[in-house]
Amino acid sequence: MAELKAQNPFADLLPLKIGGVSVDARDLGHLTVLGDLGNRAALAEALEQAHGLALPEPLRSTENGATRCIWLGSSEVLLIGTPPDAALTKVAAVVDVSDGWAAVQLSGVGAEDVLARLVPVDVRTSVFERGHTLRSQLREMPVSITRNEGGFLLLVPRSVAATMVQELRRAMEAVASRR
Repeated sequence: MAELKAQNPFADLLPLKIGGVSVDARDLGHLTVLGDLGNRAALAEALEQAHGLALPEPLRSTENGATRCIWLGSSEVLLIGTPPDAALTKVAAVVDVSDGWAAVQLSGVGAEDVLARLVPVDVRTSVFERGHTLRSQLREMPVSITRNEGGFLLLVPRSVAATMVQELRRAMEAVASRR
């Protein structure tokens, strides 16, 4: 029988540094979608008790140490960094999506300019502050963008990880050529 080995979705494409901007692969651990089953208050209470996290409001994220919760849509959030407590299965649809997503950290002077070339939303600090999150398109790819302490956490479907790096590289080169 063949032995399967986990592989990094970015292979040898990362880390990447061009000008003042860098992209680094992030291993976020467990990624679990929690789907609201109609009782948001019950989910909020269970999440707080089990993981010490507030249920994020729309377009926001919450964190407690290395564990985060990111808003994904009107009735979904993404629990990051820890396996979900069994109590959550009573109040939410719980789906492990750890192998389905690829994550990078985009940081440095010019990171906002790089994203401005790739996404149709305003991610300047004046409007998109730390803890803000959204779902959008990075060129033609679906992406979750969260501003964090070091810049931006970008999550894309694993199947387009290499394409995301290619697009980021092009935008980083363009931004660096103007500085």
